[in-house]
Amino acid sequence: MAKQEKSFTTKAKFMLHGGDYNPDQWLDRPDILADDIQLMKLSNTNTFSVGIFAWSALEPEEGVYKFEWLDEIIDNIYSIGGRVILATPSGARPAWMSQKYPEVLRVNAARIKQHHGGRHNHCFTSKVYREKTQTMNRLLAERYGNHPALILWHISNEYGGDCHCDACQEAFREWLKKKYKTLDALNKAWWGPFWSHTYTNWSQVESPSPIGESAVHGLNLDWRRFVTDQTISFYENEIVPLRELTPSIPITTNFMADTHDLIPFQGLDYSKFAKHLDVISWDAYPAWHNDWESTANLAMKVGFIDDLYRSLKQQPFLLMESTPSAVNWHNVNKAKRPGMHLLSSMQMVSHGSDSILYFQWRKSRGSSEKFHGAVVDHDNSPNNRVFQEVAQVGKTLEQLSDIVGTNRTSDVAILYDWDNNWALDDAQGFGLKTKQYPQTLQEHYRTFWEKDISVDVITKEQDFAPYKLLIVPMLYLVSEETIARFKAFVANGGTIVMTYISGLVNEFDLTYMGGWPQGLQDIFGLKPLETDTFYPTDRNAVTYEGESYEVKDYATVLEVDSANVVATYEQDFYESTPAVTSHQYEKGHSYYIGARLPKEFHRHFYGTLIEKLELKPAFSVQHGEGVSVQVRQAPDKDFVFVMNFTEESQVVSFPTSVTDIMTKEEMIGEVTLKKYEVKIVEVLRN
Repeated sequence: MAKQEKSFTTKAKFMLHGGDYNPDQWLDRPDILADDIQLMKLSNTNTFSVGIFAWSALEPEEGVYKFEWLDEIIDNIYSIGGRVILATPSGARPAWMSQKYPEVLRVNAARIKQHHGGRHNHCFTSKVYREKTQTMNRLLAERYGNHPALILWHISNEYGGDCHCDACQEAFREWLKKKYKTLDALNKAWWGPFWSHTYTNWSQVESPSPIGESAVHGLNLDWRRFVTDQTISFYENEIVPLRELTPSIPITTNFMADTHDLIPFQGLDYSKFAKHLDVISWDAYPAWHNDWESTANLAMKVGFIDDLYRSLKQQPFLLMESTPSAVNWHNVNKAKRPGMHLLSSMQMVSHGSDSILYFQWRKSRGSSEKFHGAVVDHDNSPNNRVFQEVAQVGKTLEQLSDIVGTNRTSDVAILYDWDNNWALDDAQGFGLKTKQYPQTLQEHYRTFWEKDISVDVITKEQDFAPYKLLIVPMLYLVSEETIARFKAFVANGGTIVMTYISGLVNEFDLTYMGGWPQGLQDIFGLKPLETDTFYPTDRNAVTYEGESYEVKDYATVLEVDSANVVATYEQDFYESTPAVTSHQYEKGHSYYIGARLPKEFHRHFYGTLIEKLELKPAFSVQHGEGVSVQVRQAPDKDFVFVMNFTEESQVVSFPTSVTDIMTKEEMIGEVTLKKYEVKIVEVLRN
C-alpha cells in the first residue's frame, strides 16, 4: 500500500469541534455570552464560526463600524484555548444597504426585483455590493488577521441562486462573447434555427425565463455555467484583501447537498469552485430515521457525497455544519436517536473530515431557526441529552488528533459531472421523473460501500490513471476530449464501466451525428441503437450468469460488433438480444450495462469485477449487512472505523489484533456492536 503523507486543512493539528456561533443575536444579554464560554468548556468544543450573518451588528449604519463586541468574543474564545473560523458577512445584508442601494437586490427569472429580506438574495454582479463586501472584508482582515485564534476564513455562506438584472444580463453577454467570439459560433452551438431562434445582435440574448426563452438547451446550459463562474467571480472579489493581508490563513466556503434524498448540490458546479478554495467544507443534514429507507441506505448516500467532496482536492475536508439533534426545514424534523450523533459524526471523520461542526451553537430565540437543533437549547442547560451527546463526541474527537491530515487511497473511481446532470435534467426525453442521475451513481457506489472498498468520486477533469476501475453511469453529455481520455485509460490497462443514456450529446448539448461516437464504439465494441423507456408497470428482465434481474425505467437495444455478450433481455421485441457486454480494448477492458438494474445485479456484477481486479478493503473486517468499515491511512498506521448502521446488535470479526483508540483495549476475533455503535481501532502497518 502506498505511503500516505498528511495534508492539514488548517494550522490546528486537532479535530475541530464546535460550530456556528451567533453572539450578535445576544449582545443585550451579557449573561448569555458569559454562559456560552462556560458551556463551551463543558461540551468539549474548541472551534467556532463567527460573523456569518453579523453585518448589521458590524456596520449598523453606512460607514459606522462596531467591532468591539467581536473583539471581546474572539478574545474570550481564545482565552479557553478555542479557535475561530471568521466569516465574511455577505450572506445577508443590512436593511440600510438595500434601501440606499437597491441595485444590490436580485431580480428573479420572471424579471421581478426582490425586496429586502431573507438571505442570499443579492446580485453577484452588483458593483456596489462587490465594493461593500470587499471593504468589510479588508477591515476584518486588518483587525483580526494576526489574532492567534484565527485558523480559517469562511467566505459568505452557502453560495447559491442567480440574478437576472440588467447588469447580470450584460455580464452574461460578455461571458458568451469571450466563449464564442462570434454570434455565428453561438448560433451554431445553440442550434439557432430551431423555432427561429437565431440571434443577430448580442443585445438580443437574454437569460432563460418563464416569460421568455426556456427551450434552447444550449442557452440553459451556458446560463448554468455562467452562474457558477459569476459566483466564483464574486467569491474571488471577496477574498482579495484576505489573500493580500493574511496569505497564511486558508480560505473556504461551505458547500451543500441537495433535496431530502441527499444528492450533491445542483445549483453550482463544485468541480470548478473547488479549484479556488484551499479547503473543501460542506454542510450535511441527512434525514436520519426517516420512513422511506434504511439507516444503512442513507449512510451509503452520505458516504458518496463525502467521497465526492474529499476527492475534489484529494485531501481531507471539513464538516462545516451539521445538527446534533434535528433540523427545522425537513417535512418531518425528527431528532437523532441516542447514539446516532456519535455514529454519524464518526462516519464523517471516517470518510475524510477533520472536523465536526454544527449549525448552531445556541438556538435563536426568535425567527425561522429558533427550533433548529443546537448544542445549547433554550433551557441553557448542559444536562439535557443533546448537550451530553455533543460532549461525548468532543471527548471522542480529542482522542483522534493523530488522524488529522490523513487521507485514503482508492483503486475505484466513479465519475460525477455537473454539466452532464444539468443537460440530462433539461433533456425533454426519456422519463422526465426517472432520469435521476445522482441517485444512479449512488446505486453504482453501493456495492463498494457495502464491501468496504474505498471509492473516489471524481470529475472529468481529474486524472483517471491512478485507478484500476472507472465507472461512468449515464454520461449523457461527453466531449470528444473526454472520450479520448477514456480511450487512453482503457488502452493503458484500465477497466471502464458505462451504462445506458451515455454519449448522446457533446459539450454544447448537441447530439452526435452518425450514431454513437466512434471513440466509444472502439472502446466498447458496440452501438446503442435505441432506448426503451418504461412506465412503472412495464416489466422486463435480464439474464446474467444464470440469474434473472428485473429491469426498471430504461433498456437500451444494442448492436454488438466485437464485444462479448454477458447478459441478455428476457422479453419484448428485443428478447434474447444483448443487455450487458464486455470488450477487450488494447491492454484494458470495458463493460456496457444497457439497462437500469437493481442493487442485486450490481452486487453480482461488481462482485465479479472486484475479484477479477483484486480490489480489496484497506483493512478487512468480517461483518453483516448494514455495518460499514472505513479506513484513514497515516504513513505508519491505519485508523479503522467499524460502524453499525442498523437497529440491531451486529457481530464483527477482526482478523488480526487491533487497538481500540478510546479504551486502549487489544481486540481480535469476534466483537459485538450495539445498535448505532462505532468502534475506532488502530492498526500498525507492517
